[in-house]
Amino acid sequence: MIRSRWRILPPGEIAVIVLAVLRHDQRLADMAGGNNVSESTVRRWCDELIALLAAQAPRLDRALRKVAKQGGEVVLIDGTLIRTQRRTDGTTPANTATMACTSLP
Repeated sequence: MIRSRWRILPPGEIAVIVLAVLRHDQRLADMAGGNNVSESTVRRWCDELIALLAAQAPRLDRALRKVAKQGGEVVLIDGTLIRTQRRTDGTTPANTATMACTSLP
């Protein structure tokens, strides 16, 4: 987030407001009214925080290369199990779809 003398709230409080909006689906108007700021200000804070987090996140191609280098075969993305037909051992029939996942450390 941008540090500025024009910000009405300290960065920690802005982060809590944005987390409430993103994580708990609080309405922008409710969060704005409870903190004496405008709805557009809360929207701008959310956009800034999302851009900041996106800049810090690893790119998908780099993350997948890292998993492949470590020997992983299936990746968990956003809590979703991805269906695969790859056989993991000799007991699984070739045409049976199995669920498997590994995640980044």
